[in-house]
Amino acid sequence: MVDTHNSYFPQSLFSLQGRIALVTGGGTGIGAMITRGFAAAGAKVYITGRRLSVLEKAASDWNQLSQGGQIIPLQMDATNKESILAAKKIIEQNDGKLHILVNNAGQVGPVSPFLEKPDAPERKDAESLGLGLFNESLEGWADLYAINTFSIFFVTNAFLGLLAKGSEDVKDYWSSVINITSISGHIKLAQNHFCYNSAKAAASHLSKMLASEIGLKKIPVRINTIAPGVYASEMTFDRITKEQVDMIGKGVAPVPMERDGTGEEMAGTALYLASRAGGYTTGQDIIIDGGYVAVNPAVV
Repeated sequence: MVDTHNSYFPQSLFSLQGRIALVTGGGTGIGAMITRGFAAAGAKVYITGRRLSVLEKAASDWNQLSQGGQIIPLQMDATNKESILAAKKIIEQNDGKLHILVNNAGQVGPVSPFLEKPDAPERKDAESLGLGLFNESLEGWADLYAINTFSIFFVTNAFLGLLAKGSEDVKDYWSSVINITSISGHIKLAQNHFCYNSAKAAASHLSKMLASEIGLKKIPVRINTIAPGVYASEMTFDRITKEQVDMIGKGVAPVPMERDGTGEEMAGTALYLASRAGGYTTGQDIIIDGGYVAVNPAVV
């Protein structure tokens, strides 16, 4: 007998109709890709960031289409506790709950371009290399960890109560936290930025710890991560050509698929985790990178 239950149809399985979402760094790049995917699936999506004008433009561009869910700009600094709690208060007053949280806000931080230049003075000997790396900004490291790693811990915990409240809406349909990390947190190469890669590795492990501890405490909230490969963003380029893919990836082997990822692929992965389709998934790290990690030295 063929099961024709409506819940198997994509419009039901991947629907976010009636769901409330918050995407940090949702005005540009990967955050904007995910936001559009959620809104297209029917969600009401709050997008946050420090630059209100960027958020307002992203929301206006979508809302003018009058299709799917609404995108709402909400200024919030994900590294500032007062700002986080102020945003939480607004969502609590407006909706009283939250179903989806995407911790996407991030930056690149200190870089050492000489690592890929054999003739650079910093590559002359051990002393030169050591001091070249030592000269990276200590404050820059602290700032980068604050946005790429610390923010995941503090934003998630600030909204944990509202997320648990959202899990009460539909039996066995838990709220979802999706943390955007990077393949840079999985590979053993520095890619010219030790700080960024180590912060993303920390974010991945932090996510797994949160999933474990929250699960053990019987709190009905799922926590997963997405580790993207080469994607267009403010940290790379608005558009990435085939020739630029491996320049960005900086691997010892090129990306097998010979292209960057698309917005639809990013949104689709996030949509899986946020929807009923991914309702039994928690504590996982999904790598979407065109095969980069498969052919480069990595810890997975």
